[in-house]
Amino acid sequence: MRNNILRQFLCLIAFGLFGVAVAQTTQSGGKNWTAIIMFFVFVAATIAITFWASNKTKSASDFYTAGGGISGFQNGLAIAGDYLSSASFLGLSALVFASGFDGLIYAFGFFIGWPVILLLMAERFRNLGRFTFADVTAFRLQQTPIRILAVFSTLTIVLLYLIAQMVGAGKLIELLFGLNYNIAVFIVGILMMIYVLLGGMLATTWVQMIKAVLILIGATFMSIVVLYWVGFNLETLFVKATEVHPKGIEIMVPGLKYPNPIDTISLGIGLMFGTAGLPHILMRFFTVKDAKEARKSALYATGFIGYFYLLMFIIGFGAIVYIMNQPSYSTPEGAIIGGANMVAIHLSHAIGGNIFLGFMSAVTFATLVAVVAGLTLSGASAISHDFYANVIKKGKPVMKTELLVSRFTTAALGVIAILLGLLFEQQNVAFLVGLAFSIAASANFPLLFLSMYWKGLTTKGAVVGGAAGLITAVVMILFGPEVWINVLGHEKALFPYNNPALFSIPIAFIVTFIVSSMDKSKAATEEKSKFISQYVRSHVGGEGISEAVQQYRQVNHPEFLEEQAKQYAETN
Repeated sequence: MRNNILRQFLCLIAFGLFGVAVAQTTQSGGKNWTAIIMFFVFVAATIAITFWASNKTKSASDFYTAGGGISGFQNGLAIAGDYLSSASFLGLSALVFASGFDGLIYAFGFFIGWPVILLLMAERFRNLGRFTFADVTAFRLQQTPIRILAVFSTLTIVLLYLIAQMVGAGKLIELLFGLNYNIAVFIVGILMMIYVLLGGMLATTWVQMIKAVLILIGATFMSIVVLYWVGFNLETLFVKATEVHPKGIEIMVPGLKYPNPIDTISLGIGLMFGTAGLPHILMRFFTVKDAKEARKSALYATGFIGYFYLLMFIIGFGAIVYIMNQPSYSTPEGAIIGGANMVAIHLSHAIGGNIFLGFMSAVTFATLVAVVAGLTLSGASAISHDFYANVIKKGKPVMKTELLVSRFTTAALGVIAILLGLLFEQQNVAFLVGLAFSIAASANFPLLFLSMYWKGLTTKGAVVGGAAGLITAVVMILFGPEVWINVLGHEKALFPYNNPALFSIPIAFIVTFIVSSMDKSKAATEEKSKFISQYVRSHVGGEGISEAVQQYRQVNHPEFLEEQAKQYAETN
């Protein structure tokens, strides 16, 4: 009964937002009703999916991981949908539009992280965890300190990532409807809360799958048309771009946007290893039934994402040729209407008129809201599962209360996301996501990697090292030029680089190694001794211990492995 009332109440809110948007659009003189109607059809369809999913979301497992019933192919699509956020479509195209070749550094970094996940992490990660990445890190370590650290790192990453999505979605609605940016961000925040509060991971997964297919189709069509206009000759496209762009031939040479090689290397490292530490992406590997499907998920996602980034190369340069200096897409001062993040949306109008503009706007908005929902879900799970269920309730939570905590956290994150979206209105969304990747690479990746591959990791080492990576990355970002000068208005940055990963990742690894090596306590000895059991579990999952013993008889101490496996089977 209560759930029905909640669904009806949220439905009224959704229709209320529709009315506000229409009223504001009419007052502001918005006349592109073809695009607007198509936009609302798509949004209504995704909300319908959310209401359908709400009837199937009964437990914590349903809410966090869709009950583990998603196939590898479906999850690969959903991961691609989650990963291809505003930073990928809006941000990358804007960076290529502004900086040419240098804009593709983000695409390379985003993509290269996937082989790391596929080859080193997907199988072991799925076998060791249940809901969040902290399940894996804390498998043989002390639960409370590890999960508290996971809460801080997850929320920091989620909030930075949320800013990028909120800015992208707000600018998109502002452009399409003629709404005030503040109103647009508010609408996005409310819709995001509706997605998560009602549907959980199941609704988020289906929305991500559908919009992944649609955005791949849309980007493919845009790329084909751009290539058709230049006779399917990339050289012609690049020559025309250099003729139009104010920087000329410099857009084809590395160093236009990132002249400092240290900053460039740091950016690439952060993007590559940050992928393997993003909580909302890692969480998706728990939505499949076993490690085999997890590997399939990573493989399919790698293919979809790599293909999409190739298209961004064409779309970005196409925007230079057909959008730059065009009066219909520029303000009287020469700036792009809606900001540089909107060049891909303008290109869709140049290619297919109002109908295709409406299609790409709707798909992009669904992308943004679905990613925001996935991020919010991972942030809510950090509070409800890691903190409430495992720290406060010591692994014995009341399921209804845990879900209630998760939903309250969702609402709180929605409010915070709205406020941050207003503060960072003028930031490039790909840059903001790059900062989130740097923190994930510094705080989460070292602990995940060492917990799965290094016997010597201890709780003290993991906590101190993870905290060192997190604090170092955050401090360097705050004191770097982009935030310290451009956002906070100071004259000179205290840290000379925008991207901290080159410094913060080694600090996390080194501190973790030193503290773990120096830890000679009884607890540390026990944690190290549990590595063999974890090693077996990481390969075979919860079942198959006897088969694992047979499989690994070639190790130096087979009788010790067998004894550890028996002990694990008895206790689990």
